[in-house]
Amino acid sequence: MKNTGYKRLSKLALALALTGCASNPAVKTDAPYTNTNTNTNTNTSTILEHTPEYQAPGLTGTYASSLPVQNFIRHMVLKHRFSESYLNGLFSQAKRLDYVIRLENPPPYSGPKPARPKMGSWTRYRQQFITEAHITHGVDFWSSNADAIQKASVTYGVDPEYIVAIIGVETFFGRNIGKTHTLDALTTLSFDTQRRAKFFTTELENFLLMTREEDYDPLKPVGSWAGAMGLGQFMPSSFRKLAVDFNNDGHRNLWDQHDAIGSVANYFSHSGWQHNMPVAEPTQAYRGGPIIELSASNGSEYWHIHPNFKVIKKYNNSDKYAMAVHQLAQAIKQRRL
Repeated sequence: MKNTGYKRLSKLALALALTGCASNPAVKTDAPYTNTNTNTNTNTSTILEHTPEYQAPGLTGTYASSLPVQNFIRHMVLKHRFSESYLNGLFSQAKRLDYVIRLENPPPYSGPKPARPKMGSWTRYRQQFITEAHITHGVDFWSSNADAIQKASVTYGVDPEYIVAIIGVETFFGRNIGKTHTLDALTTLSFDTQRRAKFFTTELENFLLMTREEDYDPLKPVGSWAGAMGLGQFMPSSFRKLAVDFNNDGHRNLWDQHDAIGSVANYFSHSGWQHNMPVAEPTQAYRGGPIIELSASNGSEYWHIHPNFKVIKKYNNSDKYAMAVHQLAQAIKQRRL
């Protein structure tokens, strides 16, 4: 691959890390995973532990000789009382994903150093999310889910346009949820990369606990290459802590629009959202205090930010991300009026 390819790959990895699976809205993914088990008193993971395809006396496949995987299985058995034969069978079907390794550990760019920093990073970032398509589909999403959005806003004290905008920025209202199998992604990141291996091992542990708690087949859920799932792109630990069963069907399913709406609102509420309070407004120049500078193509923009802006950053710690959510929220709200 040429240096320009390496540079592009590095930028892609960084963008995905900052924005979950939000990408080109023209790209569609596999259909969202839907749990067809309607008996909420049955634990499918327990059933899977007793079916032949989910049992093995030892590891086979890609991770057959992996001591870290064997140790992880032992940990899950001792700490969480999983069946060892079940986990052997499950991880025998796990796949190492080379593209996930490349995205997590992109090769360093070795091309020529630019003479001066390129201006307009905020303008380029904004153009990905504040589009006519995002605004139009945001209005449609709000209209189609008006009752659930209003209920979530009242229940959790979160302004409805920001619930909608988060889902718009993260997954283009469910169109770009990602198509990587979560078990494969988290297994690869935990045992085939080093930079954040400890973090991803914890997320893999939470993923297996989540599938047991919510009656999911661990081989079925899909999401981003980094393990984020559903319309709101929750990592498994956030799923277990903050996802809610907002449609009252007996389990939490972030691939379901209503559960995703309630869960995003709950996330904001837990992060300290202040209902009907300002997020940010433009100001003339940087004078210190709660003001941020964004690099636009026609010069710097200065914004006076409020506590709600910092709440958005708890979802993703990027000024550009939070500003994109804010501006998309306002654009959708204005179009809907």
